[in-house]
Amino acid sequence: MTTTSPAGPAATTHPDASRRRAWALVVIALAQLMIVLDASVVIVALPSAQHALHISAADRQWVMTAYTLSFGTLLLLGGRIADYLGRRRTFVAGLLGFAAASALGGLAQSAAMLFAARALQGAFAAVMAPSALSLLTTTFTEPRERARAFGVYGAVAGSGAAIGLVLGGGLTQFASWRWTLLINAPIALVTAVAARRVVAESRGGSGRGYDVAGAATVTGALFVLVYGFTTAGTDGWTAPITLALLAAAVVGLVAFVAVELRSANPLLPVRVVLERNRGGSFLASLFVGCAMLGTFLFLTYYFQGTLHYSAIRTGFAFLPFSLGIITGATVSSRLLPRVGPRALMVTGLVVALAGMVWFTRLGVGSAYLVHVLPAELIAALGMGTTFVPMSSTALVGVDPADAGVASALVNTTQQVGSTLGTALLNTVATSATVAFVVGHRTLPGVARVAQVHGYTVGFTVSAGFLLAAAATAALLVRAGRGDLAPGPGAIEPADVLAEPEPLEAAFAAAFD
Repeated sequence: MTTTSPAGPAATTHPDASRRRAWALVVIALAQLMIVLDASVVIVALPSAQHALHISAADRQWVMTAYTLSFGTLLLLGGRIADYLGRRRTFVAGLLGFAAASALGGLAQSAAMLFAARALQGAFAAVMAPSALSLLTTTFTEPRERARAFGVYGAVAGSGAAIGLVLGGGLTQFASWRWTLLINAPIALVTAVAARRVVAESRGGSGRGYDVAGAATVTGALFVLVYGFTTAGTDGWTAPITLALLAAAVVGLVAFVAVELRSANPLLPVRVVLERNRGGSFLASLFVGCAMLGTFLFLTYYFQGTLHYSAIRTGFAFLPFSLGIITGATVSSRLLPRVGPRALMVTGLVVALAGMVWFTRLGVGSAYLVHVLPAELIAALGMGTTFVPMSSTALVGVDPADAGVASALVNTTQQVGSTLGTALLNTVATSATVAFVVGHRTLPGVARVAQVHGYTVGFTVSAGFLLAAAATAALLVRAGRGDLAPGPGAIEPADVLAEPEPLEAAFAAAFD
């Protein structure tokens, strides 16, 4: 039995109800923005944090991966908790925990303390994120409003990483790297208070029980896999320790599947991923995650190490990426009811692929306006176009009792992909850099050229991930504009305006 706020003509047309839903969207979008940008906000600040806490070069990536690994692997459990205990309740609890973990990280006095705080941030984000998306689907029940709400959500989810880079650069240069974490605390507290006032409670499923064995198995398997990728960068892909770690990860993932098939309350019910459209959306999302965070990492080092940008200039160099994603998501939210998700996903991913291929042409002497900016805008427009139909399709026809876990999978695939992709791409780029130096020892300025060569090899692998995502969407996602069945995340084309309102109306109309 699913509990939602009352629906009906009065509930959907009354000005007070409309205003309340608009404020609920603001709260949910703000929480989602904190979740997404926190994976990237420390990237520009990383050199300062590394120096202050004496973090080794080998361990510095854990500032990012501790967050994404904890977040991605615990999201499924967070979705189940949200379904059982109530989505607003877990949403508020996640916000409060996120505030405390952010403060702990900002006050960290050692590398271990910072890593632990980042892992705690990820854990509380894993409780908050599926609750947010589930509340979005239960708060906005009219097709027109839902399309606009998903447009806002897609813009926030897609642009958060780039916004984090801009914010991280500004805070690092004008305040301290610590404020990239401390700033979350007051924002999360205010959002938690607002959520109690404007977000209605929603609960799915009457059962009780948590798949602790499944959570432990998948978390351990993914941790070992990421550690194996990291080890490959220092010891090589054929080193015994690397092979042992990767083999252990495979065994762990197989064990996770076995646990899920036998569990009375599975962390990941097979029925959620076997539906063709949802499964295709989840897999495409995983590939996109593999491509994107590593791309930001390489561009950050390119800006600061090759172009000698300051932290704040590096942050603003990413601003076109954020604007491009918002533009793409706005256009996509308007086209989704008319075109359908499959065409938008494939088109967006192909456009993003073109931008990533452009990045592979960067050199030591490349100019920002000529070589970087066009690639940023093309890739960002493609990503923005992709995120809206990807999020919506992932929830097509899902049973209300599984809305939390299905919502969690949208974020899980992106975060797990980001974790694995960052570790893998960093290893690939480092190996390519070393191989270039060995093969071109007499080349003037070989170290600088080799670094850029490593980045472009990383961009090439990222392009491969985006190609895989586009192929997945083309082959598996079959939902067209008239095929989305009613249910959480569904849009009925017949009920959508012939001329949909601009995305901004999702906020503005409620305050008229």
